[in-house]
Amino acid sequence: MHVLLVEDNALVASGVSAGLRLHDYSVTTVHSARSADNVLRSTHVDLVILDLGLPDEDGITLLRRWRSGGRDLPILILSARDAVAHRIAGLSDGADDYLTKPFDLDELRARLQALLRRASGRTAREIRWRDIRLLPEQGQAWRSGEPVELTRREFALLQVFFQYPRQILSNAQLEDSIYGLEQNVESNALSVHIHHLRRKLGQDIIETVRGQGYRLGSGEGGA
Repeated sequence: MHVLLVEDNALVASGVSAGLRLHDYSVTTVHSARSADNVLRSTHVDLVILDLGLPDEDGITLLRRWRSGGRDLPILILSARDAVAHRIAGLSDGADDYLTKPFDLDELRARLQALLRRASGRTAREIRWRDIRLLPEQGQAWRSGEPVELTRREFALLQVFFQYPRQILSNAQLEDSIYGLEQNVESNALSVHIHHLRRKLGQDIIETVRGQGYRLGSGEGGA
């Protein structure tokens, strides 16, 4: 999943970003509201972690502006403002969750997973599609009850398809989700990952939609 981290404290941003990347999140870090706006205009993002004390615009104001403008992606506020009134204001103005600093990285990851499950209409930790099972939090996959070895990128890509099972996803959306704004991504990397997933999980796992992108193959999926 591609996370946009909006945090002006470089030390906090570095720690959160490094911790999430260890668990296969793609993270883009910015330090201002203006930079966050630029990323959202140009890049597919699955979830936002938002600090409130930004240098150019208060985080609550930014949150209100995003929601009033129709941005409905999950947003978790991560802030040192720990008063009950602050938490109520953040949730009332459109945040999906609110975590105060200092915080535990494992709790942050658990909250992000919960937000992603809710955003995709799921409540269970396990995702199923036909005979395929995923445990996103553990990075484990099975087919017909047998474990399947997937690389970090393959698992991340498969999770994106499971996250949006009815949508056609463009190459750019998929690349943003698994790479973020990383540089030096090979031009054929996405097609190679899809080829490997089809080889390991069946040719019909991912459907090519000519001129538009890809989507999860037809069939009943669910959590």
